[in-house]
Amino acid sequence: MRTARFRDPAGTVRTGEWTDDGLLAAGETYDVDAVEFLPPVSPSKIVCVGLNYADHAAESGNEVPDRPLLFLKPPNTLSAHGDTVTLPTGPDRIDHEAELGVVIGQQCRNVDAADAADAIAGYTCVNDLSNRDDQRREQNWVRGKAFDNAAPIGPVVADPDLVPDDATIECRVNGETRQSSSIDALSFSPAELIAEVTDLITLEPGDVIATGTPAGVSPLADGDEVVVEIEGIGALETTVRR
Repeated sequence: MRTARFRDPAGTVRTGEWTDDGLLAAGETYDVDAVEFLPPVSPSKIVCVGLNYADHAAESGNEVPDRPLLFLKPPNTLSAHGDTVTLPTGPDRIDHEAELGVVIGQQCRNVDAADAADAIAGYTCVNDLSNRDDQRREQNWVRGKAFDNAAPIGPVVADPDLVPDDATIECRVNGETRQSSSIDALSFSPAELIAEVTDLITLEPGDVIATGTPAGVSPLADGDEVVVEIEGIGALETTVRR
């Protein structure tokens, strides 16, 4: 199942299944073009991972770290499929970053990698919008990563069995492919990331681990239409304004 949250034409917030016929919820079928999509989950936090693809580490002039490089995005960063995201006006460069999001299904702490699958509710698409100007000047990355609407997420949470271990991941800007890879190129797997994160942090249902981005990150301009697509999940579409 691929589960979406949306506001129907009458203004009611609903949760339903995205099918070929539309969104099925409360005994009704809704046209996907007639609703307002919401983030498919409401995380208390998004735990993000840096430099988790070797090719992105290389393009950044770095090596893959010997342990996952972790940082946080708070709930104010959420935005949804179909949103227009207004970017901060100060920075010169804000990049897209296509990422696989691991959605947590239960409260968990001290999870072994071998048991991590039990904690996964599903997968979603994430665009880790990144203010490079300030990210390069800071160590904590609050200005670089935690500005409002800096984490478009969605359009659905896909059941784990719908997403192949080698699922393709792409980012397209105005129809041009900027990033193209596979999630099997992750240096640290979702199971390893859950084990690492829960060694330190209690994860709650709906929390998201954004697993890192492949090579090809590049700056966004006013009016750009950004699509993050992952095989088995679907396509997360947003427009940016500057």
